[in-house]
Amino acid sequence: MSDFSSHFKAQARVIWALTMRELLTRFGRENIGFLWFIGEPILFCAGVAIVWTAIRPTHEHGLPTTAIVITGYVPLTMWRHCMMRSVLAFEANGSLLYHKMVTPLDIILTRTLLEIFGSLGAGFLVYVGAILLGFMDPPQKIDMLYLGVIFQAFFSVGTALNLAALTQKSELLEKAMSILSYLSLPLSGAFVMTDWISPKYRWILLSSPSVESIEMIRDGQFGYHSHSHYNILYTVCVNFILTIIGLSQILKIRRYISAN
Repeated sequence: MSDFSSHFKAQARVIWALTMRELLTRFGRENIGFLWFIGEPILFCAGVAIVWTAIRPTHEHGLPTTAIVITGYVPLTMWRHCMMRSVLAFEANGSLLYHKMVTPLDIILTRTLLEIFGSLGAGFLVYVGAILLGFMDPPQKIDMLYLGVIFQAFFSVGTALNLAALTQKSELLEKAMSILSYLSLPLSGAFVMTDWISPKYRWILLSSPSVESIEMIRDGQFGYHSHSHYNILYTVCVNFILTIIGLSQILKIRRYISAN
């Protein structure tokens, strides 16, 4: 047990060191420096929320438009940023693998966790700002909102693990990722609720763990004011399988990495 604890602490220090390196590499020390890791997603989330609030009706299907956008776009931003930062994640960091303590898993976890915490920090500030300005109410079921966020974070990690391995092996997939990320937007559940979709086609959206997570978040936000559709057991199983497959791929990826 002590060996496991010491190994865990050592790997945690490695991930922390890699996080500091990633922040410094991406944002530097000038201007607001590290704060950009929250500032950047704030610009995305707040910008989309402001535009949708300005051009759309105040309510969609009886629910406030601003709340619909924020509860959908923040988890979408988390997932998309994790996905895009996982593409060829080992190319720029291959030389770090010369260090015995650094593994491919450390590299991808560092990038993914940084995007998750950045998106959550930005989402929290935008969320609180919208509440204070009167555009949305506080959450009705905060435990369900937290559960949806946790599931979305796990889905983001699972996606990143798999894409990091697959894009390292396939140049074609790496080139196609930007297109695929946009094509996936209608199936993300970010701007609609599944209850608005015909029951005949609703299952298509609900097959996505992202949609399930966002439905949980909206159930936490709106409570009995909305009719959310989700299956917690299904979401747990899919995220678990996705993560296991991703981990198995990452553990075998070292031979495809050119350490420059």
